Amino acid sequence: MRRSIAFGLVTLLTVSGCGMGAEAEKPAAGGGNVTLSFLVFETPNLDAAFWDAAIARASAKVPGVTIKKLVTPNVDRTGYAKQLDASGNLPDILQSVNPAGFAQAGKFAAFTADELKNFVAPTAGAVAGKIYQLPYNTQVIPVVYYNKTQFAEAGVTETPTTYQQLLDVSAKLKAKKITPFVVGGGGADTWADMYPLTGTVATDVYRKTPDWLTQRAAGSVKFADPAFTSAAQKIADLAKRGYIDPAGLSRSYADTEQAFRDGKGAMYPMGSWFATSADNKKPDFEIGAFPWPSDDGSLVVPTFTGGGTSVSATAADVALAKKWALAFDEDQRNNDAFVKADGSIPAIKGYTPPADMGPVYKATVEIYERGMKENAIVNAFSQETGDGSLPPGLADKTAVAVQDLITGKKPTSEFTAYLDDQWAKATQ
Repeated sequence: MRRSIAFGLVTLLTVSGCGMGAEAEKPAAGGGNVTLSFLVFETPNLDAAFWDAAIARASAKVPGVTIKKLVTPNVDRTGYAKQLDASGNLPDILQSVNPAGFAQAGKFAAFTADELKNFVAPTAGAVAGKIYQLPYNTQVIPVVYYNKTQFAEAGVTETPTTYQQLLDVSAKLKAKKITPFVVGGGGADTWADMYPLTGTVATDVYRKTPDWLTQRAAGSVKFADPAFTSAAQKIADLAKRGYIDPAGLSRSYADTEQAFRDGKGAMYPMGSWFATSADNKKPDFEIGAFPWPSDDGSLVVPTFTGGGTSVSATAADVALAKKWALAFDEDQRNNDAFVKADGSIPAIKGYTPPADMGPVYKATVEIYERGMKENAIVNAFSQETGDGSLPPGLADKTAVAVQDLITGKKPTSEFTAYLDDQWAKATQ
């Protein structure tokens, strides 16, 4: 999810000093070597070998750099980066870490317009007009992946395009004792429960008000307003009808994906990174994909563009670290690897994905391309970075609160009031 990579062996040297290991023996330009720490995360799609391979590719293009790979204890790389920063050990280069907070505090180095010239969306995720994370990749969040066998068992012959049709499909599945939605979020993976809400916020809020979060920051709208409340209520209603099994919320991200593969539910709202996992490790049923439906059937495609590398402003050699980060994100084979392992849709000018991609990936990209063609692209709620995003830490708190929404512990009014309260506390 949000980034992947693999390749050969990388020499790992002991790192010390500023930024968890920005130890420069002497300037690389003088023929010496600089060691830079690189924070990555591992998922079922993006394993250790993937990152090692990608690191090796980039390092081959940037002489004078030795990379010390650091791995987060879970997929919450932003939270872990904050912990490291608080202890004075901010890594030199960081993968897919939300720059909010870091950028404003001067912790990250900004990329120049010239450095961003090869990116399709060079201003994506800007903070006060500056880019602190390379916008290398676009993801659709969520896509509804579904079990075609279970749909057929329930007599469902067409995928839903309206929200009422989604409810009708769910009712048919439940009548056949098939859980309609697989949703998880246990342990450190609370973020994984967000995607049904991300879908309804896209269709009910962002479609009409694309800059809703910017307006929230200005105080002209609130979470407790009817539009957002309606989006949240849809998720509460899905749970009340028994279409989302609250017991599944205890599953980790990996276990939730496996539950879908094991046929424990018919629909799996997840980011587009699941597509290549579905193609690479095929279950014993065929998987299809459709966008989260809107009330009137209009196409709405929530996306995130960004997710690339960031560079610490206190790296041993900032210029060299930026050069390495660009080599990492722009490398053709690295992007091919991301596509094949993690369903990436690279936002690099002129990039073409491998021709042998599988059907689930192709169906996912088709949703994105339809969204582009029909001007139906909106932001993916809770995934935004830069200006017009949630205050630091609020996405995590929202994900935890969504569990209470699904279990019924928090009624919708209390859920939205909580978000407004947490926004106020985060921006004091």
